[in-house]
Amino acid sequence: MEFLQANLDYLVLGTLGLMSFIMLALVIERYLYLNRVKVQQFDHIETLKIDLTRNLTTISSIGSNAPYVGLLGTVLGILVTFYTMGQGGKIEVHTIMLGLALALKATAAGLLVAIPAILFYNGLLRKVEVLTACWQAWKDGKGA
Repeated sequence: MEFLQANLDYLVLGTLGLMSFIMLALVIERYLYLNRVKVQQFDHIETLKIDLTRNLTTISSIGSNAPYVGLLGTVLGILVTFYTMGQGGKIEVHTIMLGLALALKATAAGLLVAIPAILFYNGLLRKVEVLTACWQAWKDGKGA
């Protein structure tokens, strides 16, 4: 329990920081790729879709799972707070409130990672839809 008490913030916030770093790196890579891709170089719609949607699943997964990582940190923080109170034998309101407030920062951090990830994912998905429509329009015009 002492290990968890001493390292909980580092574990949860470190995990969320890593998730955020990975998400931002993939978002930048996707935006750069989608801005320079030439849809005319693809002969088949499915190969285009595979290329355009690469790494979007990871971005979406980070966005959907970051709140759970934060919630896990909050639950463990509350557990540590109650354990520490039980060990001390005294119940002091300010100790409880401080422990709970510190535990809730993990949930807030999880949301701070998740919200931009989902916004970026939706923006990238829209760009994929537009590029796919451009390919279809180009293919229809080429065949006519």
